[in-house]
Amino acid sequence: MKKLFIAVILVLALADVARSQYVVDTTLLLSKNDMQWWRDAKFGLFVHYGLYSILGRGEWVMWSEQIDTAEYSKLRDKFTCEKFNATEWVEIAKNAGCKYMVVTARHHDGFCLFDTHFGDYDAVHSAAHRDLIADYVKAAHTAGIRTGIYYSPLDWRYPGYFLPDLYRTNAEEMKKQTYTQVRELLTQYGKVDILWYDGGEDNWLGFGGLMWNLAKGGWYTRGFEEPYSGKFSWEPIRLNTMVRKLQPNIVISQRSGWMGDFETQEVGFKGRPKDDRPWELCTLLGGDAWGWTPKSASQIMSLDSVVQLLVKVVSQDGNLILNVGPKPDGSIEPAEVQRLKEIGNFLSKYGESIYSTRGGMYDGRWGGTTITDRAIYVHILKVPTGRVIELPPISRKVLSATYLYDNGKATFVQSDTGISLTDIADKQNEPDLIIKLVMQ
Repeated sequence: MKKLFIAVILVLALADVARSQYVVDTTLLLSKNDMQWWRDAKFGLFVHYGLYSILGRGEWVMWSEQIDTAEYSKLRDKFTCEKFNATEWVEIAKNAGCKYMVVTARHHDGFCLFDTHFGDYDAVHSAAHRDLIADYVKAAHTAGIRTGIYYSPLDWRYPGYFLPDLYRTNAEEMKKQTYTQVRELLTQYGKVDILWYDGGEDNWLGFGGLMWNLAKGGWYTRGFEEPYSGKFSWEPIRLNTMVRKLQPNIVISQRSGWMGDFETQEVGFKGRPKDDRPWELCTLLGGDAWGWTPKSASQIMSLDSVVQLLVKVVSQDGNLILNVGPKPDGSIEPAEVQRLKEIGNFLSKYGESIYSTRGGMYDGRWGGTTITDRAIYVHILKVPTGRVIELPPISRKVLSATYLYDNGKATFVQSDTGISLTDIADKQNEPDLIIKLVMQ
């Protein structure tokens, strides 16, 4: 049995490979106009916070260490959140230049940061005695930052999740919980801009498919490459039809089993989607887990690394959302706050080349381009040998080329074969040397 658990965990580590398994139904998709704000936003802040924060070993600690559910639930008595301040969280995001936030209302351990009426496994019935999601949404509305809520249908407390056919009644109760709590989240707090599901795809059911078949030698795993095909179903179209009725313009992620309004890539960048769908990369600002660990403060991405990743994503028409995991008391690591502030300083100077742009091209040798109706922004992450960059031809005339950091003139030649940027300046200690090409 130990070998089986190890196999399942290894499968989970590769699970993102199979995240493309979802129901394709375009009738629930938002229009391009309704998605425009999200595509213009480009940069967001993810926050993972829950009982797992107390243990400081990552958000998967309950599963990875096989902690008894009753024992794990006792962490509620230690969940005091004495330094949690929703206004500070939102201000940190805003100062970082983030246009939206996503906060974990409930992760896979089943503990809710909001006031749920489906049982009492929530922050209101913890030592904190408060609805953290209510505080967060109110603060975000006040600050004018778009509000996102993360919700996981997956729940490790339910045997029906692992063996949905054998424990069908239990699985149906888990499903009832999902529908009830999603409804609560979308009716108790006013406008919500993003519903960020996680773990609701069919290939996650059974955690890789723990199954028994004597002809196959007994216990085996289905594997994440094959979706669950038993009698239970989340019915993602029905679920998201309800969501659309409650909040018609909410942006929905793909991880409920429906295709969603945008695709997600997690941690590892896999390149621009071929179908030109809206997409987002979510990754860690620091540490080795989404929830807080003692390593979070000492393993933070450098400013240059964040800017390079942002350019890589945005030049390929995606959004980047960076995660922080608050400490057990609800405060965010000062080192992470400082790095986010530095990112905000960069975006305050060069935001015109990031926000409200569309992706152009990306070249790993030097950087990429972003585009607006009037300009092309050339993001130079590494000045190439020879200080020359060749861009493809465009149909419009380039009127001028200037460096954003000092408005100095850049040298260029435009012809039918392309645009040549020559004598490119030194980066001047900038993480991203940006040339703005104004078009006629």
